[in-house]
Amino acid sequence: QVQLVESGGGLVQPGGSLRLSCAASGSIRSINVMGWYRQAPGKTRDLVATIRSGGTPNYADSVKGRFAISRDNAKDTVFLQMNSPKPEDTAVYYCYAELTTTWSSSSYRYWGQGTQVTVSS
Repeated sequence: QVQLVESGGGLVQPGGSLRLSCAASGSIRSINVMGWYRQAPGKTRDLVATIRSGGTPNYADSVKGRFAISRDNAKDTVFLQMNSPKPEDTAVYYCYAELTTTWSSSSYRYWGQGTQVTVSS
């Protein structure tokens, strides 16, 4: 089995900062891509940021220059540093990992359970 557990969500003021973490565990062979999506009420789940095993990040235009994604490959953990958040960043944030397991060489995407981020004064 594979699990992704997120932490760090909560209430943050506009212009503040918040750091999300997501740790993968279980029968993992290798992780290629890790990243974050978000879903606001009544809206689709949208990509926020991704990072490959080599460290190349990719961001949605709406968060470029404000959010930073990073990962600790030794701990199978991905982070999302949210700087200067805006009320429109309010959403449930989901982490994901595209990985292979010890029982299969095929790569599959696994999801975390989601963590609420509310940006409000």
